[in-house]
Amino acid sequence: MPHTPPAVPDFTRWPSFPFEGEFRVKQLDEPVAVEPLRKGEGSGECHSCNAPDDAYIWVSERWRVRAMDRPTGLPMVLILESRSHLDLGDLPNLLAAELGVMTVRLERAVRSLDGVARVHVNRWGDGAAHLHLWFLARPYGRLQLRGTFLSLWDDILPPIPESQWRENLAMVAAWLAEFGGRPLAEPPRIQWQAPSSLAQQLSAEQSAGVPLADASPASPSDPAAAPAATPASAPAPAAIPAQAMPPAQASASTQAPASSPAAEGRAEGRAESTGTESAAPAKDSGPAAGRESHGDPATRAF
Repeated sequence: MPHTPPAVPDFTRWPSFPFEGEFRVKQLDEPVAVEPLRKGEGSGECHSCNAPDDAYIWVSERWRVRAMDRPTGLPMVLILESRSHLDLGDLPNLLAAELGVMTVRLERAVRSLDGVARVHVNRWGDGAAHLHLWFLARPYGRLQLRGTFLSLWDDILPPIPESQWRENLAMVAAWLAEFGGRPLAEPPRIQWQAPSSLAQQLSAEQSAGVPLADASPASPSDPAAAPAATPASAPAPAAIPAQAMPPAQASASTQAPASSPAAEGRAEGRAESTGTESAAPAKDSGPAAGRESHGDPATRAF
């Protein structure tokens, strides 16, 4: 009897399904008698146990939070891991209770980021035996990304800017640190420009013929900008003879000494000594290169 492929399921017509066109269902393999060991299972080497704390954005005595090694299409993708080599069903009561608290706390931290509507929390565990939960942030307003296929869209969408990604990591780490633990993610550095760089940029724009802002003084014909003219007919005030002044005023006018050039120089020196000059920090490096697919999160081992 010829093999009849099963019908394509209805979810291929959902708005959230990231592909379109003609599809056919892949033939299902025969089941294996013994499943292969996962990473970190049995005598296998566990990547999570061997990873240093510097590979995480936040660490505590019993939990650690990891990010991807580069920006992806979603605002944030994080992984919560237990520090001890345990799977979900192996957690003692203390860690099981803390897992619930940590899940809610990390979900709130990711959801507090700008542009995040919901946070999907997933646990597969088919690739590694060390407990790890995924937290995927769905962008606000992207209704097509709702539901089952958010992890697929993460590999399809263009990656977010690295500066925004690092800022989001630092904010989540700081949020978690409010309840304990140690934040390890740092915000991106500000892209400063030294005054010499600005002068070179201005010179390049002038040589390229880029019009500059009109900094010429206002025309004297402009009555709003012209200085107020002194009437020519106004007579200069006449000098009052010392004999016509009262004795006290005459004494004060004749005894008040004029400021000497030396005194004026000392005053100017004191005024100049109060000025400060700040040095511009070094310019930071640019964003990293393009990314590759991280693979199926259900079977990925870190």
